[in-house]
Amino acid sequence: MLEGTKIDLKVVEKEELSQLLEMTNRPEFHGVYESPFQTSRAETEKSMEEWKGSKRFFVQKKDGTRIGLMNVWEVVPGLAPQFGLEFGYALAPVERGKGYCTEAVGLLLDYSFLTTLVARIQAHTDLRNVASQRVLEKNGFVKEGTNRQCYFANGELHDMFIFSILRKEWKDPRILKVTA
Repeated sequence: MLEGTKIDLKVVEKEELSQLLEMTNRPEFHGVYESPFQTSRAETEKSMEEWKGSKRFFVQKKDGTRIGLMNVWEVVPGLAPQFGLEFGYALAPVERGKGYCTEAVGLLLDYSFLTTLVARIQAHTDLRNVASQRVLEKNGFVKEGTNRQCYFANGELHDMFIFSILRKEWKDPRILKVTA
């Protein structure tokens, strides 16, 4: 488990798929920037097996209450050091705006740079999702540009901003404590 100040990140285990599905199959969980998402246990198990080089984490409060998800995957599977990693995240609507997502991204950022040779980590956000953009900026990500009509949600194509942070910009762990 990755321990932060207000939240922890816990790897999603196969036996916890029911909890994962309960969270992700609720339309309000993904918010207004994504299409309603529905998946089965079999589809989720298959995607977990196929997504080599990726991890899913529950975002949980210190009392163990699970309030969101963090995902990290290789931009080009099998070539993470050369092409980098990408982050994705979502929090339950009632838990947004409390700093939990900013801390979760910071924890995953520290963990990723401390445990891999990756030189670059990126994330995409809908142009309208100012809160997500602030989460990335607070963690040192820089807006690189716009990917035009690259994302289909709610019946329309949308533009997205791409943000990134380079290893040389990250410097040292800010949240994840490394102990001897």
